[in-house]
Amino acid sequence: MVPRPVSAVTERAAEAPTTLTVWRKSLLFDCKGFTVFDAKGNLAYRVDSYASETGDEVVLMDAAGRPTFTVRRKRFSLQGDQWLVFAGEETRRPVYTIRRSGRGKTMAHVTACGGDASPSPSYEVEGSYAQRCCVVYDAERRAVAEVRPKEVVGTDVFRLVVQPGVGVSLAMAVVVALEQMFARPSLLRSWST
Repeated sequence: MVPRPVSAVTERAAEAPTTLTVWRKSLLFDCKGFTVFDAKGNLAYRVDSYASETGDEVVLMDAAGRPTFTVRRKRFSLQGDQWLVFAGEETRRPVYTIRRSGRGKTMAHVTACGGDASPSPSYEVEGSYAQRCCVVYDAERRAVAEVRPKEVVGTDVFRLVVQPGVGVSLAMAVVVALEQMFARPSLLRSWST
């Protein structure tokens, strides 16, 4: 039997919530990004901005460096911007779109893109990403993921708690999009913008 790499984050439904520690820092010298650790302190995900000057496209990678999702900003003049989420590095057909919302407590809408026979769930994000305190709700208003501040560390280190049955990589891709939408200055944009 070949041992599996220590990725620590599995996509299958778990019995307990998955808790990740997100550090708004790249492990690579002179790059911006995220380093994400599992509950045991193992590397789970990373995002590094070396491929994009503007931060308009970023790739979420697992611990082994394999792309799980690509998040790309699409600019519209009148409708506002949206962020397209693609599986892996394939950028022809998005699997989700994420848009800012200016209504009530909702800060963003995550909408599944059509294409397959079984519809994928859509989500709403409420709270404040700037304060690292927001909740992702499914269509039935169940909290499926949550960004929480980490004890007295500030806003560069925080927790992402993902409930069983929800793709941990998708929850992390939503965090990447929220970073692009709401962080000031955005960690993933170039130093010059």
